Amino acid sequence: MQITSGTVVTIDYTLTDDQQRVIDTSEGGEPLTYLHGVGQLIAGLEKELEGKAAGAAFQVTISPEEGYGLRDDAKMAMIPLDRIDGAEDLQVGAQLSAMKDGMEQVVTVTKIENGIVTIDGNHPLAGVALHFDVTVRGVREATTDEIDHGHVHGPGHEHH
Repeated sequence: MQITSGTVVTIDYTLTDDQQRVIDTSEGGEPLTYLHGVGQLIAGLEKELEGKAAGAAFQVTISPEEGYGLRDDAKMAMIPLDRIDGAEDLQVGAQLSAMKDGMEQVVTVTKIENGIVTIDGNHPLAGVALHFDVTVRGVREATTDEIDHGHVHGPGHEHH
């Protein structure tokens, strides 16, 4: 069976950056199972998986445009330390949740200097070329329930 919209796909993968540093991998853990065609994976990877069958193994580089987007300096902000709850425990690299336009957004603290905190709302992988090494472990038809709910059910997936 080939991967098309409405199939449930199980993959093993390793994701590295341009310096061959491993960003994420399923190695040593559970493979990733997802519903194809609903945007659960980044666009570039989903496009590469389209039409593949179980047993397919490939390597692909996804550009930032088809990954987590390009970096946007407008998503950076500087905030006085005294306006942040729990500021005394704040460290560079910490992730905070901020409300913007009524939407919750995760921001990363990139600098703390002279009472000013610099936060970055870009995805940590924005602007990064993503190198995937993927093996397709399984492909099956999604159930009607899964398609209705837009995600996979079954072992390892909590039912919502």
